[in-house]
Amino acid sequence: MAINLSKGSVISLAKESGPAPLDRILIGLGWDPADTGVAFDLDASVFLTDSWGRCQSDADFVFYGSKVHYSGSVTHQGDNLTGDGDGDDEQILAVLTQVPPAIERLRIAVSIHDAAARAQHFGLVSNAFIRIVNQSDNRELARFTLSEGAGGQDSLTFAELFRDGADWRFRAIGEFNLGGLAGALAAHGLTAG
Repeated sequence: MAINLSKGSVISLAKESGPAPLDRILIGLGWDPADTGVAFDLDASVFLTDSWGRCQSDADFVFYGSKVHYSGSVTHQGDNLTGDGDGDDEQILAVLTQVPPAIERLRIAVSIHDAAARAQHFGLVSNAFIRIVNQSDNRELARFTLSEGAGGQDSLTFAELFRDGADWRFRAIGEFNLGGLAGALAAHGLTAG
């Protein structure tokens, strides 16, 4: 049974996976946008960073426009333009043994595309969650459900996976970013362009 995390909680993925090998994981994200008459397009992305949370180059940013990290360790499964339906709206696959040694963190973010023009923000999004599934046995290890949205905010650092020696840990973050996706890029040492 998956552990339901609260904001700030950290778990060991190796411990939660038990005897099952932990190499390939699925990161599933879902949300329910309000019906405002204008379609919502939320986008998941991954920043592959050093221990300070900084990307070394643009190649360390994986999103719908650049779906596969050069190492092959992280693959975005594609953009869901509506958020309709149950279950995961977007998925990211990670092969932990292929993450380059210089990468210490996989930071998962979600942003609302064209939020300002559409007058959209996370206060209009409910039931946002992130979950981690061990692909060796398809068992959900952890889930973090955001308890509330934030009016005026259009970007969210949802969670991160980080190295702890040979282990990988999962931290529920749930922090809204100022400046949308451009602000999230800047916070990770990148520039929009």
